[in-house]
Amino acid sequence: MKRLFGTDGLRGEVNTFPMTPEIALRLGLAAGQYFRDGARMRRVVIGKDTRLSGYIFETALTSGFCATGMDVFLVGPLPTPAISFLTRNMRADLGVVISASHNPFMDNGIKFFDRHGYKLPDEVEDEISAMVLAQDPKWDFPPPDQVGRAHKIQDSRGRYVVYLKHSFSEVLTLDGFKIVVDCAHGAAYSVAPVVLEELGAEVISVGVAPNGLNINDRCGSLHPRVVADIVQDEGADIGLALDGDADRLIVVDEKGQVLDGDQIMALCALDLMEQEKLNKNLLVATVMSNMALELFMRDHGGRLLRTPVGDRYVVEAMRRENAMLGGEQSGHLIFREFSTTGDGLLAALQLLRIMRDTGKLLSELAHLLEPFPQVLKNVRLSRKVPFEDIPAVGKAVAAVEKDMAGKGRVLLRYSGTENLARVMVEGQDKDNVEQYADELAELLKKHLG
Repeated sequence: MKRLFGTDGLRGEVNTFPMTPEIALRLGLAAGQYFRDGARMRRVVIGKDTRLSGYIFETALTSGFCATGMDVFLVGPLPTPAISFLTRNMRADLGVVISASHNPFMDNGIKFFDRHGYKLPDEVEDEISAMVLAQDPKWDFPPPDQVGRAHKIQDSRGRYVVYLKHSFSEVLTLDGFKIVVDCAHGAAYSVAPVVLEELGAEVISVGVAPNGLNINDRCGSLHPRVVADIVQDEGADIGLALDGDADRLIVVDEKGQVLDGDQIMALCALDLMEQEKLNKNLLVATVMSNMALELFMRDHGGRLLRTPVGDRYVVEAMRRENAMLGGEQSGHLIFREFSTTGDGLLAALQLLRIMRDTGKLLSELAHLLEPFPQVLKNVRLSRKVPFEDIPAVGKAVAAVEKDMAGKGRVLLRYSGTENLARVMVEGQDKDNVEQYADELAELLKKHLG
């Protein structure tokens, strides 16, 4: 069966399948029918980022949900983790986020959270996909007096701000900190500066003037040098770079050095171990995380558990293993004590608390983890074929790994949201790693381009 959902919901170019008004309407109808309970009216929270096309999908989804008898609560532009929180906080049955995360404005996406704030499992997404793609869908419409209503919620931003502040500390402040925050003209533009300022920080805000077309445009987590330059020019203590839906975080220290998710996880894992709050001393990360993180955990008496790429798979493993911390190298960080999904702002507050507790500069803390050289190549494809079905690829990978003699690794995977193959090579010698990555990328292009 054709799947609508990738690793993080639907995603694609606006007005091109699957991101069309018709599919969005059918999604509302299908999800509404799936989650509706005849015994009572069901409720769904819908949020979005700042893309111009958000109006299209917000309206289409609302129509579908109301038609099936669900009440809709519209919260406007807010970070993805805010929708997860509000779904739980408002006792809703479903949460919906309209966002394409770090993609440019011409793309958009739709993803769902269940009543507990977790992303839907694959089997539920498959059932909803089947209903949406059916040639002659049988919608079970309620009678006219039982259709749903749509409500705009005015205090949603305030609820999320209070929740974030409670995750920081009730006794500490950010007095004396100068912080640069880049909101990527995205969903956190009206939240991130407020949270940091209310905790006492001096805040320099970047990327807080969305116009519907400038989200992620040469700013945010994909372009951390923007923040790094301002940190150095302004003498700030730290720079925070969020993506369009603010579920990921990239950090810059006071010297302008960029830290990725692996380095942040190392700091936070050690802090939780010292507080005896890291259950089983277990950290969950994906296959993309650097080998240095695995060795770091082992050296400090902990363990790294790897999952497939996608924060949803990290969260699933965390729930299964009762782990308290997990994340991705790309900056998705999940602190299970507070949240059910990746939250860039919440992660930033945890890092700031560690800095306040230790009294150390971020550059001092960052040296805990020195990543191995790692090269990632994206290869544009015309088709996707299992790598094991291409003998030449398997032979080339085996040769590279043999040459690195256990001191490096190769990872090939397909993007879940784009027609791309991702080639990752990691090892101790940077020049060799780059050469191996180039050779493997060219080989994939030859067979699949």
